[in-house]
Amino acid sequence: MNKNKVDYKLAGVDISAGNEAVSLIKDRVKSTFSNDVLIGLGGFGALYDLKSIIKEYENPVLVQSIDGVGTKTIIARKLKKYDTIGIDLLSAAANDIVVMGARPLTFLDYIANDRLEPSIIKELVSGMVKACKETNVSLVGGETAEMPDTYLPGEHDLVGVITGVVEKNEIINGKLILPGDVVLGLPSSGIHTNGYSLARKIFFDVGNYEIKDTPKGLSSSIGLTLLEPHVNYTNDVFTLLDNNITVNGMAHISGGGLIENIPRILPNNCVATITKGSWDILPVFSCMQTIGDIDEHEMFRTFNMGIGMIVIVPKSEVSSIKDLINVVEIGKIEEGEKRVKLI
Repeated sequence: MNKNKVDYKLAGVDISAGNEAVSLIKDRVKSTFSNDVLIGLGGFGALYDLKSIIKEYENPVLVQSIDGVGTKTIIARKLKKYDTIGIDLLSAAANDIVVMGARPLTFLDYIANDRLEPSIIKELVSGMVKACKETNVSLVGGETAEMPDTYLPGEHDLVGVITGVVEKNEIINGKLILPGDVVLGLPSSGIHTNGYSLARKIFFDVGNYEIKDTPKGLSSSIGLTLLEPHVNYTNDVFTLLDNNITVNGMAHISGGGLIENIPRILPNNCVATITKGSWDILPVFSCMQTIGDIDEHEMFRTFNMGIGMIVIVPKSEVSSIKDLINVVEIGKIEEGEKRVKLI
């Protein structure tokens, strides 16, 4: 036998493991398909029938976005718990298009690591499937990439691509925002998928905590607190839109927090005045600020601080909205230079 003979597996890529992973997830993935999905797993691409869209929309516009979960995967690896990261991935992507009034239709995922573990892929995709079913999104395909020497041992990189549709004359882009409008906040579940590099620095380097420790102020361990899934606001947003609520603007409060994200939708003559203390700051944020001695402005610029999405509406709509979904009034729109003012 030639001792120098090599193959793909010896080089670090196990095709059989990839096939096993597909076998473990294919039935779950197919369970998300709508009647418009024309092909299952295994093809070179996903086919989606647009006939129903053409019937329902006069001038349909496709809206697409791509996002990831960042270093939140490190927390999953430390806890050996991967069943919620897929939820995070869909939520991060979906929230970025629903703020424009787009209804999510299809989702694609990309999972890369140094060495593929089919059982972990099954957990990751199971989370995506759960999230897709809850918001009627079809998980039409994905890619697993085994890349030794590119990724650190045991680490995963997750990316999701989402496609949605919106009627052209119903696109929500913030242009209708006016002084006098009210800023409503939809509560977050925690730090969602942004700020994890700083969070890990605070807890593990500055605080010298372990992943299963529970610092004063937290009700669960650091690991479980940081793994709390990113809230998907799709159903809340369409509860408003399907009830003909006038929405002038929405912003997903992701990386950059309230300070950086709200101005992305403000007209040049509008300032968003946000009243601190008008909502409950989640314990995880207070805990991190205390441990790391983090400046308040830095906290609001890095984390969502308990507000995962904001909806800007005319004052006349506020009472109706409060009857439909869980929101809190956190500020108002005033005339001034485009920015966020914390008071």
